[in-house]
Amino acid sequence: MLLVRFGVVGTNWITEEFIKGASHHSDFRLAAVYSRTVERAAEFAGKYGVDAAFADLEEMAKSAVIDAVYIASPNSLHARQAIIFMKNGKHVLCEKAIAANGRELEEMARTAEKHGVLLMEAMKSTLLPNFKAIQDNLDKIGTIRRYFASFCQYSSRYDAYKNGVILNAFNPEFAGGSLMDIGIYCVYPLVILFGEPDTVQANGYLLESGVDGEGSLLLKYGGMDAVIMFSKITDSSLPSEIHGEKGNIRIDRISNPQKVELIHRGGRTEELTREQMADNMYYEAEEFIRLIKEGKTESSNNSLENSRITMKILDEARRQMGVTFLNDQE
Repeated sequence: MLLVRFGVVGTNWITEEFIKGASHHSDFRLAAVYSRTVERAAEFAGKYGVDAAFADLEEMAKSAVIDAVYIASPNSLHARQAIIFMKNGKHVLCEKAIAANGRELEEMARTAEKHGVLLMEAMKSTLLPNFKAIQDNLDKIGTIRRYFASFCQYSSRYDAYKNGVILNAFNPEFAGGSLMDIGIYCVYPLVILFGEPDTVQANGYLLESGVDGEGSLLLKYGGMDAVIMFSKITDSSLPSEIHGEKGNIRIDRISNPQKVELIHRGGRTEELTREQMADNMYYEAEEFIRLIKEGKTESSNNSLENSRITMKILDEARRQMGVTFLNDQE
């Protein structure tokens, strides 16, 4: 197989960013588009010179024009849509959060295994060269005592919310909220670097819609702790850091690391930043395509086990904060 023919589910800005990044890969081809109306699907497909436009997921999943699909729909739809494609032998790259809860993720993983297809969470940040720089240099800071990550970004959708319009990001029907949309960018790297925590303590501010507008997590490990702050109703310019007994690694933006530095004990700074493409969704497409071509069904970084642990943390945090989704009742 020379080319991997992709379909996309969702016609929003993140899909456009994925196509832009993936198009840098010589083995990527956009072959089909799904949207809720065939008119919208055809309009979006036309921008990229694609003929296949669908408003029926089952029809698209059964189609012979695609090998894989990128899913960028609301969180509440991820599991159902992914399972439809995997049952039809299609590989699935699914936006974060990969599912609304752990139960859904387990059903997705079982389906992937049964049908021998690749399922990967599209957490782009943990596949970037600058995240690899963090992984490669952790040993330099000695025994690690703390992981601190902050991602607080005021959402324009919050302005709409305050005006009485509840969009997907703040709607429990779509498994939205700050933790699922923003907080996961802090949790997933933690899990890849340090595994599953011993305990999780969560606090959050709940909006009247029923989702969290902002919150914080304290996670304990054997010899270290992790402190995480996330918000869609406030901004923060704080970097993220990993503290060791010999120094600390400073990350400018945990969701999209552009600058990574190691500050040795005593003050000497070592630049760890690596060259990275501006269209950085290329790296998740590169990983996904490589795995397909090698006949593998899991990424080592964005593995199903790391997704499981992350979802376990999110489920427990939501339980403590009092955030429930319709998906939790199914």
